[in-house]
Amino acid sequence: MATTLAVRGMSCGGCESNIEDAVSELAGCEGVEADHEAGTVSIEGDVSTNAVRSAIESSGYDLDE
Repeated sequence: MATTLAVRGMSCGGCESNIEDAVSELAGCEGVEADHEAGTVSIEGDVSTNAVRSAIESSGYDLDE
């Protein structure tokens, strides 16, 4: 199952890496790809949106509603 969410605050490849590192540690995550140009993060696996939100926000970014 893939989920794509909109993320605010990414401006470079480093931002992508920060989000990918944080989300990849979540239980059930099988893969993650952030794209700063599109402002999205795509997650493969069974991960709750609340867990993803917490990981992204603790990395200094925000999910768009």
